Amino acid sequence: QVQLVESGGGLVQAGGSLRLSCAASGRTFSSYTLAWFRQAPRKERAFLAAISWSSGNTYHADSVKGRFTISRDNAKNTVYLQMNSLKPEDTAVYYCAADSGGRLTTRPRSYEYWGQGNQVTVSS
Repeated sequence: QVQLVESGGGLVQAGGSLRLSCAASGRTFSSYTLAWFRQAPRKERAFLAAISWSSGNTYHADSVKGRFTISRDNAKNTVYLQMNSLKPEDTAVYYCAADSGGRLTTRPRSYEYWGQGNQVTVSS
């Protein structure tokens, strides 16, 4: 069974940085896509970035391009989201997700597996 465990969230001041981690287990992820989403109160879950486990190809949402970077460490079976120049509007619960189809898709429904979520709060 696939398990995704996020860590690294917390409280940070505006302009600061955080790195989220997502430890994946339970499968061989060579054909998977791993992605990050976030959901703020009273808003829909929003795509942030995705990475192909096999090729390392990435795709970032325009809203975070240049500030957020997705990466992976194959040896540790871990995906990261480096977040810089954080703003109060980045406050949300951040989720890691996995798609066995290996597509760089932005649609939440394409991802079969989800982590438990990790709160990120950016103070002004």
